[in-house]
Amino acid sequence: MNPFGLVRQKIFPSYLGVDIGTASIKAVEVKQGKQLPQLVNYGVLQSQGYLARAGDILQSSNLKLSEREITDLLKKLIEEMNPGTKEAMASIPIFSVFMTVLDFPEMSQSELEKSLSYQVRQYIPLPLSEVALDWMKIGEKQDENGFKYQQVLLISVPQGLIKKYQNIFKAAGLNLRLLEIESLSLARSLVGTDPTSTIIVDIGSYSTSIAFVIKGQLMFTGHSDFAGSSITQALANSLNISPIRAEELKKENGIAGFGPSHELSTIMLPFVDGIINEIKKAQFNFSSQFPGVPKSERLILSGGGANLVGIERYVEKELELPTIKAAPLLKFEYPSEIEPLVGELNPVFSLPLGLVLKEFS
Repeated sequence: MNPFGLVRQKIFPSYLGVDIGTASIKAVEVKQGKQLPQLVNYGVLQSQGYLARAGDILQSSNLKLSEREITDLLKKLIEEMNPGTKEAMASIPIFSVFMTVLDFPEMSQSELEKSLSYQVRQYIPLPLSEVALDWMKIGEKQDENGFKYQQVLLISVPQGLIKKYQNIFKAAGLNLRLLEIESLSLARSLVGTDPTSTIIVDIGSYSTSIAFVIKGQLMFTGHSDFAGSSITQALANSLNISPIRAEELKKENGIAGFGPSHELSTIMLPFVDGIINEIKKAQFNFSSQFPGVPKSERLILSGGGANLVGIERYVEKELELPTIKAAPLLKFEYPSEIEPLVGELNPVFSLPLGLVLKEFS
């Protein structure tokens, strides 16, 4: 009974997914839609100096993180977006995380936890008091004598890095409710429960991450410093032009290699080949670590580098593997006004969209 005639309506909160990259910050705001999560807001801010000054990046693989500049950029981005929430989730790049796969004989959950506590010390390069640890079962294998082993993915993140993220979000007026390694977020947005064996290649400005996903489970990761800025710098040096102009030419022409753009393609392709060689190396390492897993059936390109014209066809040809561009917005509702932009937005926002999906799964 409701004697006061009050109407009670379930309130669907919204969440922010924030991707702090090497040269930009991207964010999405998502709430529950009629049937799917709904994208209601998005934004991206680029670091002003990264093209004009080589090495002027927000964070790098040596665990350096430009806390002040990131805080200023994040504040500005939030001010421009004016989201309806302060609840935020953020990703940590794989180059800031220590990950390894450990093999254990078959045992109970409690026995496995005890064994992990004894063994992790010899694998973690920092004192255990200085890191946050997580682990997950990712598979099984059998040796030549028939003994079965559980395979466990161990993840370690420096506590100092976590503290920096917490400080940045607090200074920006946001409540950081989750930190997650980027490969898990990408696997969620681009693969989900799809059983197809997949390689995800996320090409950023200064870093490319490579993730192997089997039946929706992250199994293995790799990392390369070949990335979008490598291609831009090659154009700038070869044509004796500014990196800003080189970036414009890269986006306009891509590596399709037709007509006047053929010369540009010949300059850029060796650096695309660098990324492809890193993928091949990761494939070899993955198959060595997991000899019994199914062969990868497709490759998904994400990140800003996935918008390079012609890259899908070229990667598919060189790796002899079906290659597609990321399309995470298939799992979301979004305003009809952005439909013409969806093809370009999809790979750019794959990571933050994967972060918020955790709240709607």
